[in-house]
Amino acid sequence: MKHKNRPGLPTQAQILQFIETSDVPAGKREIAKAFGLTAQEKIALKALLKDMADEGLIDSAPGRAFHKMGGLPKVTVLRVADVDDGGTVWAVPDRWEAETPPPRLRVRERKRGALGIGERVLARTEQAGNGWIAHPMKVLAKASEQVLGVLRREGERFWLTGVEKKDRREFPVSDTGGAEAGDLVMAEMTGRPPRISVRVVQRLGDPFAPRSFSLIAIHKLGIPDVFTGDTLDEAARVSELPLGDDREDLTHLPIVAIDPADARDHDDAVWAAPDDDPANSGGWQAVVAIADVSFYVRPGSEIDREARRRGNSVYFPDRVVPMLPEILSAEVCSLKEGEDRAALVCHLQISRSGALKSWRFTRARVRIAANLAYEEAQAISDSFLPGTGRGTSEAGGGGAPSATPPEEAPLHHAAARRGPPPRAGEELRESLRHLWDCWRALAKARDAREPLDLDLPERRVVLDEMGRIMSVAPRERLDAHRLIEDYMIAANVAAAKALEAKKAPVMYRVHEPPSREKLVALKDYLETFDVPLALGQVIRPATFNHVLARVGDADFRPQVMEQVLRTQTQAYYAPANQGHFGLSLGSYAHFTSPIRRYADLLVHRSLVAAYRLGEGGLGQTDAAAMDVIGETISGYERRAMEAERDTIDRYVAAFLAEKVGETVGARITGVQNYGFFATVEGIGGDGLMPVRDLGGEYFRFDEASRTLVGEQSGEAYTLGQRVDLRLAEANPVSGALRFELPGGKGAAPGARHVSSSRKDRVIKHRGRPANIRHQGKRR
Repeated sequence: MKHKNRPGLPTQAQILQFIETSDVPAGKREIAKAFGLTAQEKIALKALLKDMADEGLIDSAPGRAFHKMGGLPKVTVLRVADVDDGGTVWAVPDRWEAETPPPRLRVRERKRGALGIGERVLARTEQAGNGWIAHPMKVLAKASEQVLGVLRREGERFWLTGVEKKDRREFPVSDTGGAEAGDLVMAEMTGRPPRISVRVVQRLGDPFAPRSFSLIAIHKLGIPDVFTGDTLDEAARVSELPLGDDREDLTHLPIVAIDPADARDHDDAVWAAPDDDPANSGGWQAVVAIADVSFYVRPGSEIDREARRRGNSVYFPDRVVPMLPEILSAEVCSLKEGEDRAALVCHLQISRSGALKSWRFTRARVRIAANLAYEEAQAISDSFLPGTGRGTSEAGGGGAPSATPPEEAPLHHAAARRGPPPRAGEELRESLRHLWDCWRALAKARDAREPLDLDLPERRVVLDEMGRIMSVAPRERLDAHRLIEDYMIAANVAAAKALEAKKAPVMYRVHEPPSREKLVALKDYLETFDVPLALGQVIRPATFNHVLARVGDADFRPQVMEQVLRTQTQAYYAPANQGHFGLSLGSYAHFTSPIRRYADLLVHRSLVAAYRLGEGGLGQTDAAAMDVIGETISGYERRAMEAERDTIDRYVAAFLAEKVGETVGARITGVQNYGFFATVEGIGGDGLMPVRDLGGEYFRFDEASRTLVGEQSGEAYTLGQRVDLRLAEANPVSGALRFELPGGKGAAPGARHVSSSRKDRVIKHRGRPANIRHQGKRR
């Protein structure tokens, strides 16, 4: 060991490194031996290890060995969670107290006897690539594994159909637990392959009832959705805290909050005016006021522990699972019109070209002049800026397209409502006029740095008061959305740079450049459309923008945008700065949504401590554990995104269920040897068109071009192609769709025959790709 016989008590970082690199389970004895500690130092080591455990840096494994919190011990107890159709056994840790989702391990086959679901094994763990492998050592007493599904009756027998879209298995039910056919239930899986059955342990009700689709996601992913009594009591107490007299008084400024029409919380508000500083001629002063959550939610409190356990709020069409209790998130912390509120304020000085010249942070008292919906703010601005509104802003001389990657975009859940400008008093109009004028400067700076510009539509599910679906449609994208995004981005940049200047801890929002492997895959994909991508250059966000400009308005543009998105890495939270590739920024932190994101709350606390703004600052314990916290909340963010996406899919399937049997316009989004996937245009919802239902002829799959070609007719199905399909099945519980040809299964090939020009284009597409006609239209 490289640490052998090194005198002196090791640091926390050295202990973590030793635990991770040790070939044997690392207990206190092994650590002391590796660092050559004396008897007195061993006593100090025991205290240090206890502190590290209390801070969430390490955890103990069986046999008193330690491992990094959020990681796996080298020897541990696992529980078999699933046995897939191929016979592969998957297990999860039997005890998992970390706040990140537990890892799934592929279990190496045992020589004797098959492992059944719910069985527990003592196993040696090994990390392989991005996954884990388990080597069983001993079979232990059995446990249980739960599955969420819907009961189905067939004669005298009951079957459980899981809610997972990809899992089409059904399980026989040994005990219904009083539940009836059609009920959504939680069940325990028991038995050994091939005799696996389930026993119902909880009846959750009607899976098609309003609000059930989000309930499925909550239970499936284990999202905490109930606050404890202690947390609610503490929230009620802290909500009574006086704002104090030591805050900067900004109640005279006409600050406005612009949010979705049905927003339940308002954690950001903005103001701008021309700068009277001669050194900033033609520039602007701006204020971004953010709810001062750190004033109410102190480190180590019950509310704080619960907020960290959730990581973020989760937004569904029918409900919100908030990070903070409602008395804080929707009342005391929410920036409401006409009421004094505590805010952490970012004061910005912006040049006429949109550059950030300076910034400072204060705790302030604010009084919001108006809470406006995006549509209301847009209507007022349209009255004094005719011709703007839907992506036609004058900013940058050619429009201000959204520069924000989908993962950075604020959550919008408003039902669109437009009309005459509301409450358009002169002061409010003047305030909005200044906001828009300053935004055009910010948009110029954004255009100059050329961030990633993906115009991917967001689906909006509109429900009535009973929770029934009224419509599903792409969300309208307004300049008002872009305006708020750009002010928020400016404040986030300022927060990161301010903390860097103070040498204070920063929880960065990191978005790393795409990997070489993904870029090569994108290059190969684009070549099938005769779109070049040179990999010898330095890849920047503008590189992808130029690709999309070359594609123009071609039919396959949505698929290219989707592929560009898939090429990007997933953003995450970490205290080490790697920059934000998508936004083309060197330093970026989330500061603007502490009501719904724990990362923002940490940034607030660091600013409070760095600027000595009073109580509620970042403590040493959290400062030392930023790595672990970053991994944890990144995992919870991914969980929330999956829950929101799955729930939207279920609502879309429920909306389309009434159209089963009808022909719908769709676009092919994926092609495999077993069929192609298509998305219903204008609504969304992905479904499979099985190759077995394409008729009697044999379809050959060309993997390079992702195309299915009929050997007799020459008909082809390829990425981006528009097709008319019959909706054969829509399952709201799983969110899955299935398509058939308009003429029904096995329709005559002649009914589907493509023109010779189409076939010629496909043949070129498979060999030397066809040229693309450039539309010259900016998107």
